[in-house]
Amino acid sequence: MNYSAENVQLWNSVIQIGIIAFMMIFANVLRLKIPFVKKSLLPTSVLAGFILLGIKYIPGVKIDETFLDILTYHGIALGFIALSLRVPRNDSSAGGVRTAINSGALIVSTYLVQEFIGLSISLILAYTFLPNLFKASGLLLAMGFGQGPGQANNVGSTYEQLGFVGGKSYGLAIAATGFLVACVVGVIYLNIENKRGKLKRQTPEEISGSVTIETFQDEREMPISQSIDKFSIQFALVLLTYLITYGVIFGVTALLGKFAPGVNETLSPLLWGFNFIFGSIFAILIRKIMGSLKKRGLTKYQYQNNYLLNRISGLCFDVMIICGIASIDFEDLQGLWIPFIITTVLGGIGTFFYLKFMCKKLYPDYPQEGFLSMFGMLTGTISSGILLVREIDPEFKTPAANNLVAGSGTGIVFGAPILIFIGLAAKSAKMAFISLGIVAVYLAILILILFLNRKRTKKN
Repeated sequence: MNYSAENVQLWNSVIQIGIIAFMMIFANVLRLKIPFVKKSLLPTSVLAGFILLGIKYIPGVKIDETFLDILTYHGIALGFIALSLRVPRNDSSAGGVRTAINSGALIVSTYLVQEFIGLSISLILAYTFLPNLFKASGLLLAMGFGQGPGQANNVGSTYEQLGFVGGKSYGLAIAATGFLVACVVGVIYLNIENKRGKLKRQTPEEISGSVTIETFQDEREMPISQSIDKFSIQFALVLLTYLITYGVIFGVTALLGKFAPGVNETLSPLLWGFNFIFGSIFAILIRKIMGSLKKRGLTKYQYQNNYLLNRISGLCFDVMIICGIASIDFEDLQGLWIPFIITTVLGGIGTFFYLKFMCKKLYPDYPQEGFLSMFGMLTGTISSGILLVREIDPEFKTPAANNLVAGSGTGIVFGAPILIFIGLAAKSAKMAFISLGIVAVYLAILILILFLNRKRTKKN
C-alpha cells in the first residue's frame, strides 16, 4: 500500500477530522476568551460549525462536503444510541414515570405546533407568492428547530429526492437558526427575568464541578481496566447496536423491495432517515437484556458506564452539529429566503409562547427551569437546553434536565406518527392539506392527554 499523501483515500478522512478537531478547539478558545461570545452561551460546537461554514467559502480551502454529510448522518444515531444504553438511576432529580410521559408528550406536541406553523406557511406561500415552493417544506421547521441538524439533514435530503431542490440546505439553515434562537432569545429572557427578580443567574465559578467516584461508577460495574479497557466496551456496545440497527433496516427494506416495492419506495427513505429512532429502540432493548442477565446472575458486572456513554454521546453530537452547520450551501437557498425568514421567525415566536404556557401548567414547582430547558432543546438541541437551565439550576436539583432525557425516550412512542405526516405531505398538495389536518387533530389529542395527566397528578 502507498502510505504517502498521494493516497487520497488513506489520508482524506484523517485530514477532514483534523480540520474539524482544530475548529472545535479554536472555537472553545474563542468562547473562553471573548466576553461577548462567552455571555452569549453559544455552544462551542455551534460556533465551530459557523466558523467552518465561513472557511469553506475561502478560495483554495477544500472541505469534503460528502464526508461532512456522512458524519452528520451517523453522528445523530450514534449519539442517541449511547444515551439510550445508559442505565437509569433513581435519584432525587428524577421526576417519575408520569413526569417522563408528560415531558415526552410535551416535546412531541411542540413538534406538532412547529409542523402546523411551518406547513401552514409553506402552503399559503405556495398558493400565493411562491407557486414553485415545495408544499411540504414547512415541516422542516420541526426537524430543524425540534430535532436539530441531524434530522434536518436527513429529512431535507429525503425531500430533495422527492423534488425539493435545496431541501437539505434549507433544513440545515433552519437548524442553525434554531441554535441562535435558543441561545440569543434564551439569554435575553434570562437577563430580563433576572432584572425582574424572578430568577438568579449563576457565575461560572458557581456552576463548576468535578467528577467524583459516585459520578463515574455505579455499584458492581466492571473494573476500569481488565483485559480490555472500560471505554472500549462502551464504544463496542454503541457500534454493535448500530450494526444491529443497520441489519434490521436493511432486512426490512430488502423484504419490502421484493414483496411491496410501492410501499418500500415511500417507507425506505423514512426508515433510513429516522435510523436514530430505531437505534435508540434497539439500544433500550439491549440495555434491558443486559440488566436481566445481571439480575439472574448470568453476568457478574454491569458493563455500561453512564459517564463514559455520556462522553461518547457528547462527542457524537458535537461532531454532528459542527458538520451539519458546515454542510449548509447558501447557493441552494436562492429563492427560499422569504419562506425561510417567515418560517423561522413565526416558528420561534410560536414555540416560545406555547412552551411558556405549557411549562407553567405542567411544571408548577419549577416553571422557569422547565421552560428554559424545553425551549433550549426544542429550538436547538438537548445541549442548548442544558446550557440554559444550568444558569439557574447548576446542580440540577429540579427534574428539568432529567426531563429532557426521559421525555426524549417516551417521546419516541408519541412521535412515531410523525413519520407518516412527513411522508404523506410530500406526496401531493392534497396530501399536504390532509397532513395539516392530521397534525392539528393529533396536537389536540396530545394537549388533552397532558391536561388529563396533570389533573391526575394533582389528585395524587
